[in-house]
Amino acid sequence: MTFITRSLFILFALSLSACSSMYYSGLESIGIPKRELMVHRVEKARDTQEETKEQFKSALAQFTAVTNFDGGDLESIYNKLNDEYEDSVSQAESVRKRIDDIEDVSEALFEEWEEEITQYSSASLKRNSQGQLNDTKRQYKQLIRAMEQAENKLDPVLSVFKDQVLYLKHNLNARAISSLKEELSGIESNVSILIDSMEKSINEANTFISSMENK
Repeated sequence: MTFITRSLFILFALSLSACSSMYYSGLESIGIPKRELMVHRVEKARDTQEETKEQFKSALAQFTAVTNFDGGDLESIYNKLNDEYEDSVSQAESVRKRIDDIEDVSEALFEEWEEEITQYSSASLKRNSQGQLNDTKRQYKQLIRAMEQAENKLDPVLSVFKDQVLYLKHNLNARAISSLKEELSGIESNVSILIDSMEKSINEANTFISSMENK
């Protein structure tokens, strides 16, 4: 199979339902096992979290800039702020999708691994494989826990963003700017907590990827 054909197959496969056994079988038929796909999805989730972290930083910077408003077109200011909010919502959805994808392939991988362990005739090889599976599961649980903890920090920040964007939309005047100033410290705190949690999750992803590549 040529590189182009293989690439086209991968793109086609990625458009299929990730929970389909046919999907995983199709990838394995061209030499992409579940283990490799799992690592790839962790990498994508890590990259998406990096992008999300930067997006929320950008949104915070825009909220901060609004508090320094000193005359001009408030509607234009609102549009910029709303764009940042919408982009943040989109990134949050991407994070959730990436986590779901990891959970789906990991379930398939672990189920297959458990079944294949029963096929060993060598007791020592069976023990060794079971030990590797247990270790991988433990690392995986740490990874998912970190990712979900970061994911759980998204909605509280988005909720505050949405409130301020709506208030600015309904009150394009100095009162809305004053309200945002009063809330800014709380927004900064929430974003800081989110970014810290994202960074921990990203580090956990890097550790998991490294461990899988060394096994």
